[in-house]
This record gives sequence, structure tokens and C-alpha cells, in this order.
Amino acid sequence: MRTNTVGIVLAAGGGERFGMPKVLADNGRWLDRAVTALADGGVGRILVALGAAVVPVPPPAAVLVVPDWRRGLSVTVAAAVRAARTDPDIEALMLHTIDTPTIGSAVVDRVLAEGENGLARAVFHGVPGHPVLIGRAHWEELLRSLSGDVGAGPFLATRGDLVSVECSDLGSGGDIDE
Repeated sequence: MRTNTVGIVLAAGGGERFGMPKVLADNGRWLDRAVTALADGGVGRILVALGAAVVPVPPPAAVLVVPDWRRGLSVTVAAAVRAARTDPDIEALMLHTIDTPTIGSAVVDRVLAEGENGLARAVFHGVPGHPVLIGRAHWEELLRSLSGDVGAGPFLATRGDLVSVECSDLGSGGDIDE
């Protein structure tokens, strides 16, 4: 277990294309799967970023309410970074999305294992996906790069030291938007 890593389930959005907040999908099973993947994959602490729908979260996760969730994914990622940096023992955060219910603990474990430099992301058949590991040394630069309804993607695209961790043998990695 990496006790110095906090897993963040990005689940604050309203799910406009999906028709409802994705945290409610499949009667909450997507949320259960995301938390289980992070916990069983080895992160030390888990926060679920909520906004459009605030629901109870399964243990061992805790709730991170994002009041300004309507302003886009960048606000949710920024809230996650700010929450993580309040604990000086946290050295990295792992961003995981609610709408990738096929991603299991083996993907989380592999990304953690390959992310010794503090920047790693799962890829599936070469296509970037989640989860994404970002070390504390990169948080300020990440915060400066955030804007609108995009997350860490633009920041990660500029990083030559990002480790791409192929995980297609562990699942499809596809997100569900409709």
C-alpha cells in the first residue's frame, strides 16, 4: 500500500450527455467499483469529489464536496489538489474517473508501481486513460494549467517525463458518456 498517495474519484459533474450525474449510475455501483479499485490497488486514502449529486460514499472513502462543480472539470481537479496538499505526508495523488467502471485494482496497482517519478498514466492500446498519478512536485504547475471543462490532460501533454503504462491486457479503459 502507498499510504502517501491519495486516490481521487472525479465524480462531481452533472453528466449532461449521460442524462444524470454519473455518480448515480447503475444504482451507485460505478462509485463502488471506483473506490474498490483504488483501495484494493494500493492507495492509502480516497476522496470522492462530488458536486451535482452528493451521496454517501463507501468506506474507506471520504467526501470532497466541490461547490463550484458547474465551472468544469478543472475546478474539481483543483479542489482535489488543494485537499491533497493539506496533508504534508501525501506525496502523490491518483486521479480516477467515475465513468470508467471496468478499471480494476490491477490497473491502479500497475500505474502506482510504474510511477516512481511521480508522473504516470494508464494507456489502453496506446490511448491515454485513467488512472493518472501526479506527484506533489508537479501540483503547482498542474494548478496553473487548469482551465474550463478539462482536467489534467493539457498539463500531461506537455510532460516529456510522463510514464505511459500500458494496461490493455487488464481492460478496455473506455469511459461511458452516453
